[in-house]
Amino acid sequence: MKSQNISNHARFVPLYHFVALLGSLFLLVGAIVNLVKTSEENLYDASLLAFGALLLLLTVFYARVFALKAQDRAIKAEENFRHYVLTGKVMDSKLTVRQIIGLRFASDEEFIELSKKAVAENLSEKEIKKSIKNWKADNYRV
Repeated sequence: MKSQNISNHARFVPLYHFVALLGSLFLLVGAIVNLVKTSEENLYDASLLAFGALLLLLTVFYARVFALKAQDRAIKAEENFRHYVLTGKVMDSKLTVRQIIGLRFASDEEFIELSKKAVAENLSEKEIKKSIKNWKADNYRV
């Protein structure tokens, strides 16, 4: 497996990002076009198709959003525990969830200092990731 770093850590799932998400979006657009062009006798069928396509798109979208939210909560708890193990104290409450998510890639050696720097300089998730010298891979995620 290729070593993970800032340039290749993003998770991309072609079946989700292209097939499911774009496919359901195209289905919705096609259903709306069908609804606009339909005759009065097929209005009910075209409306059901458009509504079903909208529901499918929302389901596909929120399935991903909910999974990522659950993952973010787990990351926050894991990193808070890691901080506690390393320092005997919980993380600074000023750290945002996005900052904590960026910190998860930092090695134990630089984690504490980078946490302090993130609070002091209000670093973004991306800036935190760029500051990491010894990248800790996270291959087990959604």
